[in-house]
Amino acid sequence: MSGRPDRGRRPGDASEEGDDLGRSIPTDPELEAALREAAAAVEDYADGKREPEDPGDVLEAEPIAEGDALAVVSRLREELVDAGDRLLRLQADFDNFRKRALKERQEALQYGSQNLFKDLLSVVDNLDRAIGHARESGGGDLESFLQGVELVRRELLGVFEKHHVTEIEALGKPFDPSLHEAMAQVESKTSLPGTVVDVLEKGFQLRDRLVRPARVIVAKAAGGPGASGGGESAG
Repeated sequence: MSGRPDRGRRPGDASEEGDDLGRSIPTDPELEAALREAAAAVEDYADGKREPEDPGDVLEAEPIAEGDALAVVSRLREELVDAGDRLLRLQADFDNFRKRALKERQEALQYGSQNLFKDLLSVVDNLDRAIGHARESGGGDLESFLQGVELVRRELLGVFEKHHVTEIEALGKPFDPSLHEAMAQVESKTSLPGTVVDVLEKGFQLRDRLVRPARVIVAKAAGGPGASGGGESAG
């Protein structure tokens, strides 16, 4: 009869019950698409056209009721909001870390040498004392003045060593272009060619980094060509 519902209809067929169901759920394109896909999957499973990929998954193996679908959507939305909040907190933490690192880098560039200069203050004080003592003596106590200057020099080298600045060994060593700068070459009968025979200016390095090369004079064989890697011979 025309007034009775068709009991042979399956989920997804147009019916008055389907129309009522559509009116009872808030209009949401994503939810409607999910329900249509779930209904089609349930119909395929019922007809034997496909098997569940995971038989233990209730959501894929059994029809999804309206209340369950809404609960799943609500849970997924909550998880999405929670993930968004975590992302925002992570971005805020990273931004704070970047600002702190930039500030520390700027402070290191501006004040990184503070400890070095603090250690050098005592060297300056002792040098001032030596100069003042020499002036008070009218320049007559030259020996005391020299002793004061030597004391200042030892103290200064101690400050260098404390900050990992060491003198480059050069005299009597083979010429090394990575550490030495040849200012001239001289013939020598007592030193091997390519050996440093004189140091014009001492070199220093900070740990393994060159601060200033040692400016040296290099030996060459009598009547022979210049040492390989050396600077130009003195004219």
